[in-house]
Amino acid sequence: MAYWGRALFGVVLLVGLMLAQAPVPPNIDGVFICPMDPDVRSNNPGVCPRCGMKLKEGIPDPVEYHMDLSLKPRALQVGAPAELIFSIHDPWKDRSVTKFQVVHEKLFHMFVVSEDLKVFVHDHPYLGEDGDFHYNITFPKPGMYRVLGDFYPDGATPQLIAKTVLVPGDPPGPPQLTRDYSTKTTENMTVELVTDPPQPIVGTKTMMFFKVSPTDGFEKYLGAWGHMLAASDDLIDLIHTHPLIADGGPQVQFSMVFPRARTFRVWVQFQRQGVVNTAHFDVPVKELA
Repeated sequence: MAYWGRALFGVVLLVGLMLAQAPVPPNIDGVFICPMDPDVRSNNPGVCPRCGMKLKEGIPDPVEYHMDLSLKPRALQVGAPAELIFSIHDPWKDRSVTKFQVVHEKLFHMFVVSEDLKVFVHDHPYLGEDGDFHYNITFPKPGMYRVLGDFYPDGATPQLIAKTVLVPGDPPGPPQLTRDYSTKTTENMTVELVTDPPQPIVGTKTMMFFKVSPTDGFEKYLGAWGHMLAASDDLIDLIHTHPLIADGGPQVQFSMVFPRARTFRVWVQFQRQGVVNTAHFDVPVKELA
């Protein structure tokens, strides 16, 4: 992703978020569907075995809502407190949206990633009396940051929308990523990664097997056995997902379809004894030869 020019420092820019997704069949009356994973379907009510959300009937067709991101102060400074304000509007009449579904115990999930991929934040803005979501943050270095909002408007479908924030100063150089599947030691766990196939291919399913240890005290984090964010090294692609298969044992399995031939930094988060563990791996993705 090209840098947007030094004249745009401190300005929030809308950047399209394109995610590769396998097609899913249309909704049918009498079929219960997971809002987060619409390929999970049942003729009976219940919960999604993948993410734990309640299966719903009559889910509307997907449509993207509008998310405006404003800053206080507008002129950002490295190391100075700032506030991110997220305003959500419907796609039909641009009316303010103030009612949201709880997803994994929160109304709004937010990710912030710096352009050198060294800053990673997963946190949860609060819904203010003004109907907007608010989050206090201090940017530790200059440059471009991508901010991903993950929310679920009432009566709609889950939304993933990305914005860009530019912080004045000399930006860091672009990341130079190489394959990194090395075992990571985190706060109170170790995390290992194996992928199948060993070389992930654009547009095809990649199974990502994470082995965590120890498992005593291993517990769900925000209602799931793990959370994963995958970001391309140019920060165009941001993908938030949850385990495909997990049961509290040492292996946690994710399924991923990488949309482009880039190197992706993948952050995974697991909770043990009340402590959130964050590990990252760098995964080169190639075109099919």
